[in-house]
Amino acid sequence: MKKPKVEHRRKQKLLKNSSKHSQSFSDNNSIKSSLSVVASKANAKNLGLEPGLYLIATPIGNAQDITLRALDTLKKADVIVCEDTRVTSKLLSIHNITRPLMIYHEHNSKSAGPKIIEHLQRGKIVAFVSDAGTPLISDPGFRLVQACARKKIYVTHLPGASSVLTSLVLAELPTDKFLFAGFPPNKVGQRIKFFEDLNTVQATLVFMENSKRIVKSLNDMTRIFGSRDAAIGRELTKKFEEVRKGSLDELYKHYALVGAPKGEVTIVIGPPPKNKSKVTQKKIDVLLKEIIKVKSLRDTVETVVTSTGAPRKDIYARALKLTSKTFTDGIIKKK
Repeated sequence: MKKPKVEHRRKQKLLKNSSKHSQSFSDNNSIKSSLSVVASKANAKNLGLEPGLYLIATPIGNAQDITLRALDTLKKADVIVCEDTRVTSKLLSIHNITRPLMIYHEHNSKSAGPKIIEHLQRGKIVAFVSDAGTPLISDPGFRLVQACARKKIYVTHLPGASSVLTSLVLAELPTDKFLFAGFPPNKVGQRIKFFEDLNTVQATLVFMENSKRIVKSLNDMTRIFGSRDAAIGRELTKKFEEVRKGSLDELYKHYALVGAPKGEVTIVIGPPPKNKSKVTQKKIDVLLKEIIKVKSLRDTVETVVTSTGAPRKDIYARALKLTSKTFTDGIIKKK
């Protein structure tokens, strides 16, 4: 029978050897993982591309509106991230490109984002596209770019088609300063507030809108922005491209009569006249007192907003104050 001390030393030696073997196995896995990342980065370098995230603009209507650089990057990408595989597959098929696809949109961004980051951290080339146009413009993706920045991952943009810029340059409106405001809210109250906040912006405004809501949005725009010059673009870069121009009131009446067009549209609105931004409170009061004699409170407010460009909420508050004082003085009697 072995002595206790001898038996203890034997067990300690076995445990030590086992630990060394385990550490060696772990080190081997770590080395394999590191070699895999190095190999991916070397492969990317051989393709002439830096490993990282490539934000690629795609056509908004005409499949030929894609750059040579974009096609080259799509061909070399380890994976292409897109909103809808059906849409992106059609574009890739036209240009004879076959690459693995991953889906990323606002509904799965929390689960898909980490998977994309994992690919990037392994030294992969990841191409990121939207269904049409420039990624991140009224589309998801900025959180992914933020995550890449935190992880020190290379990100670049391959510019190209954009419905925002296409509609802007075709609208015949000032282009030196413009504001892209995205899609107006669906609910009426929120939409009115949204437009009111933009009413005094000294720049051309560009919106995107669903055609089913265009009549309602144009009606609200007319109430808030008045008779500014505007343009509505649809089917941009396609065979039946149309850019209809006129005042907001004229455009509202047109679509109210003929019905909404198909698909999404862009709405471009000219900046407010410069003289409107200099209107005095005294002038506003004079207008309110005169117009309220022949029009309802609501119509009075709309008329003054249209003629001065002042914020609707301010005009409405002032009108209430003035009419209350007028009733008190007995100048206008309630019926």
